[in-house]
Amino acid sequence: MRILFLSTWFPYPPDNGSKIRAHYLLRALAERHEITVAAFRPQGYQVGEYPDQPYDGRVQVHPVPADPFRHVTASPIARYASPLPLAFWPSRLMRETVSGLSADRRWDAVVAVQAPVAQYALQAGNGPRVIDVDTALSFQMHERYVKETGSAAKRTRNWVSWQKAHQYEARMFRRFHACTLAASIELTYVSAMVSHAQTAVKVVPNGVDCDRNHPGLARTSEATLVFNGAMTYSANFDAMHYFLAEVYPRIQQQVAGASLTITGGTSGVRLTDLQLDDSVHLSGYVDDIRPVIASATVCVVPLRQGGGTRLKILEAMALGTPVVSTSKGAEGLDVTPGHDILIADEPAEFAGQVIHLLRDAVQRERLATNARRLVEQRYDWNEIGSRFVDLVEEAVEKRAMTDRLHDESS
Repeated sequence: MRILFLSTWFPYPPDNGSKIRAHYLLRALAERHEITVAAFRPQGYQVGEYPDQPYDGRVQVHPVPADPFRHVTASPIARYASPLPLAFWPSRLMRETVSGLSADRRWDAVVAVQAPVAQYALQAGNGPRVIDVDTALSFQMHERYVKETGSAAKRTRNWVSWQKAHQYEARMFRRFHACTLAASIELTYVSAMVSHAQTAVKVVPNGVDCDRNHPGLARTSEATLVFNGAMTYSANFDAMHYFLAEVYPRIQQQVAGASLTITGGTSGVRLTDLQLDDSVHLSGYVDDIRPVIASATVCVVPLRQGGGTRLKILEAMALGTPVVSTSKGAEGLDVTPGHDILIADEPAEFAGQVIHLLRDAVQRERLATNARRLVEQRYDWNEIGSRFVDLVEEAVEKRAMTDRLHDESS
């Protein structure tokens, strides 16, 4: 089949959660089909820069030098007045790219990765359309509205944001033949959004490359913690703000020489808002994050907001680094607390779990072994990617059957 793959994120190199998901879904499709990619890439593109090797040359790539999120930093008044979420504001360059690619060819299927590119799939012909939502913005906005305890004005702003995202996503998702989500917690919500359409809603969880990520890649350093998430993402910044203020000092009081590495870029991040000291290392962007995670004694995931399933946890589990997380951080993962992960939601409890692991090598080994087994059995991208391809092929078959029945009855 010839498939048009529209991505909110340029899928290579796969160096953040959204790009990782796009990369592995694309790689799986390319194993069976011919793929044409149109993906946002704000920083532009140099001829020969994009490697064919990740997809065995079965992919044609058309980078679009525009930022789909270019308007999200607009003033609060502009955000409030906008009739749709600014993350979904149309891009002329992407629209022209898709129109050009679709002008002289028929796609057997169109795959859109995340809601910001949903609108462009509608201009690529009337063939079967599949959208990988990952996590619905309106689900997150609804969660924020429900949990808001501030002023009436703030609750009203959150309600308006939720409504705009919900109306836009519902209108878009209903135009697709299939819709995939990373987390089962969103299944009921999104299914209700498309209840009057013929859109099949399925869960395709995030995964990890178990061949590339495996234990033994680096020697473990004593009393070291790692948080493998860029603070340029607001949920990660909130997690580190909370951890450094309320959890990490308790660990430092009990464990001499404890240190923390926070990975990812910090451009635009208000580091002065964080309680940093000499024991906290900001790695910045690294080409290969695996040794950083593998060398840590414990991976901490103190997330309190956000959506989807947590690639940072799956990476650590695959690399053999035991994980302590909040319930929110492990949301959407089929984990068993005390068996393959430790869960704690209060500062003292979280610190206690980390301290216990730092002091107990036997417990660390047991958790790491069980966690590695879990990701091999349930979260390997090879199996998850194949499942996604099956879903796309099923959507094509169902559409073909519907067309045949329509022709026979007319």
